[in-house]
Amino acid sequence: MNKKLVNVIQWLFLLVAAVIVLFPIYIAVINSLKTDGEMARSILALPKTLQFQNYIISVKKLDFIRTTFNTFFITGLAVSGIIISSAMAGYIISRSKTKLASVFQILFIASMLIPFHSIMISLTRTAMFFNVKGSLLGTVAIYIGLGVNMAIFLYVGFVGTIPIDLEEAAIIDGCGPFKVFLYVIFPLLKPITATIAILDALWIWNDFLLPLLMITDAKNYTLILSANKFFGKYEADWTSLLAGLLMTSAPLVVFYLFFQKHIVKGIVAGAVKG
Repeated sequence: MNKKLVNVIQWLFLLVAAVIVLFPIYIAVINSLKTDGEMARSILALPKTLQFQNYIISVKKLDFIRTTFNTFFITGLAVSGIIISSAMAGYIISRSKTKLASVFQILFIASMLIPFHSIMISLTRTAMFFNVKGSLLGTVAIYIGLGVNMAIFLYVGFVGTIPIDLEEAAIIDGCGPFKVFLYVIFPLLKPITATIAILDALWIWNDFLLPLLMITDAKNYTLILSANKFFGKYEADWTSLLAGLLMTSAPLVVFYLFFQKHIVKGIVAGAVKG
């Protein structure tokens, strides 16, 4: 086949894929600027008059400042906890050649196969037993526990690609195990760390089910959990909801664009020996 024709087909395929991906965002943007009546008549038509008050209503209903802080608090602490604990565990498992390390690695991989819905009742009861249900810190701890398995799997594979000679040289220079990890290994884990940060931030920021189960006080609601306020018993404020969802997604989009160059590199490198 002609190389030029192949390039044209590839670009057409990418164009179609881009349209499919961006179309829902286009629908959300134009309908967030309509009245309810305009949206009911046609979700594809452009708004006759831009209804920016939908965003003002959304800010008030979401209690935007408080819920944004709660979401940042949970996401930031949980992602940091996952990265710190998983990086150290992945390093130890990768460098240890004992049967116990292999058993732990298998257990972490096996736990990835357990669906959340099968453990959510026992998880809720456990949270109540330890009196952390409704607590932001308790929710953070649960997210860390749920997120370390995938992160450890990726870190184990990535650490396996790092030459052990670097550690031996640092040990000869007088570094202990912790300093070797902190100053030699961890800086080299930047690509896979960025990948884990992106994947877990996307998951935690957009998660609805766990906050619904764990958070009982409205003052601790996350952005996604607060979206329930747009639905009443007899009505649903779709235009304001779309405005709110666009605002809640904006910080995550910026975060993703900042780190996205690392994501493919990190996943491929982490899968080499994972």
